[in-house]
Amino acid sequence: MKRVFSGVQPTGNLHIGNYLGALKQFVELQDDHECIYCVVDMHAITLPQDPKELRSHILDIAALYLAVGVDPSKSIIFVQSEVPAHTELSWILTCSSYMGELQRMTQFKDKSKGRENSSIPTGIFTYPVLMAADILLYDTDIVPVGNDQKQHIELARDLAIRVNNRFDKKIFQVPEGRFLKEGARIMSLDDPTSKMSKSAENEFSRISLLDTDAKIKKAIMRATTDSDAMVKFDVENKPGISNLLSIYSVFSGKSIETLEKEYEGRGYGDFKKDLVEVTIDAISPIRSRFEEIRQSEELLKVLDEGAEKANAIAEKVLKRTYDAFGMGRKRK
Repeated sequence: MKRVFSGVQPTGNLHIGNYLGALKQFVELQDDHECIYCVVDMHAITLPQDPKELRSHILDIAALYLAVGVDPSKSIIFVQSEVPAHTELSWILTCSSYMGELQRMTQFKDKSKGRENSSIPTGIFTYPVLMAADILLYDTDIVPVGNDQKQHIELARDLAIRVNNRFDKKIFQVPEGRFLKEGARIMSLDDPTSKMSKSAENEFSRISLLDTDAKIKKAIMRATTDSDAMVKFDVENKPGISNLLSIYSVFSGKSIETLEKEYEGRGYGDFKKDLVEVTIDAISPIRSRFEEIRQSEELLKVLDEGAEKANAIAEKVLKRTYDAFGMGRKRK
């Protein structure tokens, strides 16, 4: 079976964009792939974090993996910082990367906007290399991520090919990204020209997986649409209703074309009320399962076993890499 790797940062509550863009794929892939899923806590500290909150969020994300349907009997689930090989390989890849390609990263440009070079955290600049290390460390074939991560997958591919060519042999597996087409890019509910974000100031700009039913209803009913009350998908002219149609389509399993016909001649009121029901039906079971897992001892056992399995795989790839570079006197 082909091997899958992906990870999520433990910063804030995950929203439906994270779920539809990545977590939903995690579950779909595990039946016919060898899956490895990580809580990437080392990526989280590229910006300052409260230690107590970070530890809690690490467990929250791991619990959400299980709550959405990731099965530890089929998939490996672990915490990034519990596998030291991630940092070791990241340094090797950093030495094989170029300033120019890291400066071109869109997310680096966004996160460093308005800052002087002297105040930009180095981690923001180099974290795409750590992400590449995460992926290459497990001989990954497929990386299921949101569309906003395409550039980072390309960097991982470029670094793998560069090292393989340097030594004229296969040191790393060259990975492929797997991206959802419809609904993969869920936009903000209050500004449908911007991507939904878990760090946005307006809490009703997003729908988090742990939101109450009442909060979900409030966020959807407040969501930006337009004045013509026509349920039609048109991203350029009707970004708000197009975003809501994407959400409705993925949660209901109905095509956007079917939804357009179903709501032809009906106003946004009916559409939003039905969307509330569809969204709550999709999210409330996840929230209930999360609460059960978070209060049980199951979670720590899953993470301990996952770290052991991940370390065993990572050490083999790291030894191969050290041997190729001529480093390390002895490795297991």
